[in-house]
Parts: sequence; C-alpha cells; structure tokens
Amino acid sequence: MLPCETVSTRIDECKEKFVTEAQTAERRMLPMLQPDESRPAGAGLSAGQASDYAEWFGVLADPTRVRLLHAVSTSPAGSMRVGELATALGISQSTCSHHVELLKKVGFVVVDKVGTASLVSVNAACCTGLPHAADVVMGTLSAQPCCPTDLPADVTVRPVDTAHDMATVLDIYAEGLATRNATFETTVPTAEQLRARWLPGLAWAAELDGQVVGWTAVTPVSTRDCYAGVGETSVYVTEAARARGVGKALLHTQVNEADAAGMWTLQTSIFPENRASLALHHSAGYRTLAVRTRIAQLDGVWRDTVLLERRSDRC
Repeated sequence: MLPCETVSTRIDECKEKFVTEAQTAERRMLPMLQPDESRPAGAGLSAGQASDYAEWFGVLADPTRVRLLHAVSTSPAGSMRVGELATALGISQSTCSHHVELLKKVGFVVVDKVGTASLVSVNAACCTGLPHAADVVMGTLSAQPCCPTDLPADVTVRPVDTAHDMATVLDIYAEGLATRNATFETTVPTAEQLRARWLPGLAWAAELDGQVVGWTAVTPVSTRDCYAGVGETSVYVTEAARARGVGKALLHTQVNEADAAGMWTLQTSIFPENRASLALHHSAGYRTLAVRTRIAQLDGVWRDTVLLERRSDRC
C-alpha cells in the first residue's frame, strides 16, 4: 500500500500530465432521474433507463467485482494500483485488469495512468447514483413534488402554536428519543431551545380528534446566506396515532409550505432501521443520496444514517 502522501503526489502529477479532455469524458456520470424525467407513481421505466440500471446491477452480479469495488472504496489512500488489487483479492493481474475495465465501463471506477502504473479510484458519482438507481427500480421515487393525494380526512395540519402546543410537542419528541431509532439526541430540550432551532413559520402540528399527535419542522443547515434555502427536517408522530396517516399529512404540508416559503432543498438523516420513516419520505419526493456509515455514536454504539434530499422546482 502506498503512503497517502505518495499517492496524493502521484495523483496530482497524473492530473497535470495525463488528464486530457478525452480522459475527463471517460469519468462517466451515472445518469440520475432528473425532475423533468420523474414519473407519476405506477408509470414504467423507459427502455433506456432500464438498460442503464440493468447494466450497473449486472456488473455487480460478480462477487469478485464487488470485492474489488469495496477494496478500492475502503482504501486509506483513496486509490489502489492494479497490482495491489490483484494481490489483495488473490487473483492474477490480468484477471484484475479485466474486472477493473468492466467497472470503469459503467462508471463505477476511474483509472488514472501514472507512469507505467494504473491507479484505480472510485467514481464519486456512483456513491449517489447507485442508491438512487435502487430507489427508482424499486418504485420509491415518483413525480415531484409527489405529494400523496390520499390524505386522511380526520387529520388537520396547522402551524405550531408555540404558546400552547410545546408541552405536547416535547412529549412526542421524548417518545421518539426513547425508541433510539429517531435521533442521536438523548435528552429532551426545553421548549425555548427547540423553538429556537426552527426556521420562522416552518413548524407544523397535526391534530387528530382535537389532540396534537405529531409535528414537523425545518431547521437551518447553515448561517451563511448562500444556504438560506436549505433546511434540515424532522417529523415526529406519537405512538398512539401511528398508522393513521398523520406522518403523510405532515409531510404533505411540510414540502408544499417549504416550497412556498422559498426553500429549495430539504434534507434529512434517518436511521436505516426506521423503514417506515424512509418510506414516508420517499413518498413525499425525498430521494436517497447516501448511506453514511458509522456517522456518530448513540449510547456508545456507532450507527449508520441514510441521507435523503428533496429539491424544489426552483433549482
């Protein structure tokens, strides 16, 4: 394994000496489903999209290529020579070169020539393109804003009344904390602390039978003006009201009101174990960007999160 400093130097040299327009063109972007290509729920994939996705998944049907891609993506140096890969995988260099070429063809890896050596690195686009492709194929993406139309008739969503709702909002938040599958937070904030996190006018409560049973809010991701339209979202529903469409009603209001307020990007991080929340957000136009492995600890245990994003028509 080459030291990180040596690899970085050689990659820089490679970029200066060998990266031409033709080589740049080889760094294939995995085609993403764009907003104007989004389909209503139930519509089929086009033949071209299906062909692309089948090619990606087909390449990964070989266990050696899966091992190769994993070895490169987890390399401390960020790249590996073909010879190093062959040794690590216990295969011949010619076999390794064959698998690298197939992965390069569909855009999973990039190969840079440095002298006589070939440095293999992961194409960053595949880190988002592949999860996105899985979402498309499995039917979890539909036309934006893809708000559900089958909203429950008995659930009302309105702005949070910070003078009267906060005690119930905090109780519902505490229920989420107790599941250990909703947030990394372990203590319930005060009403003032929670209210201070929210963007003005971007917090809503859901009522069922006259009682507040859930809430959603948008918090800023940065104090910089350039990110004024980017927000982090949260949704919490009391356990007694789950499976009643409360989350669906909250998400419908959240994305439409955020759009109207000029927000252009909503993002959220969800534990992969929280399948219901993942499905709920997909139904409201959020798409999977990445799985962030071992991103933080909860109760001393490293946990993964799924990063999702929803873009408005403004961007």
